[in-house]
Amino acid sequence: EVQLVESGGGLVQPGGSLRLSCAASGFTFSTATMTWARLPPGKEELEWLSGIYGDGRETYADSVKGRFTASRDNAKNTMYLQMNSLKPEDTAVYYCATQLKNDYGLEISYWGQGTQVTVSS
Repeated sequence: EVQLVESGGGLVQPGGSLRLSCAASGFTFSTATMTWARLPPGKEELEWLSGIYGDGRETYADSVKGRFTASRDNAKNTMYLQMNSLKPEDTAVYYCATQLKNDYGLEISYWGQGTQVTVSS
């Protein structure tokens, strides 16, 4: 069974930092492309933040480029999101996700339960 479990969220002051973790199980993590996304309060659409490929290449949304860094530890089946210079508008529930092909070749999306990040003084 595929499981993604986020942790590390919390309350932080503007300008502060947090590191989120996403522990993965039930699939071959080392080759999977992993994604971070967030859902700000009152919004209905997820905002894609970052993708990290199995080879470690990273991509970022403009809104977080230069402030957020995604990384992965394939030995621990864990992905991280280091968030620096946090702003109040970064307040959101943060999710990790992946897409895997099932036995029929169809891509299925899997999501964690999310972790709340609140940036406030």
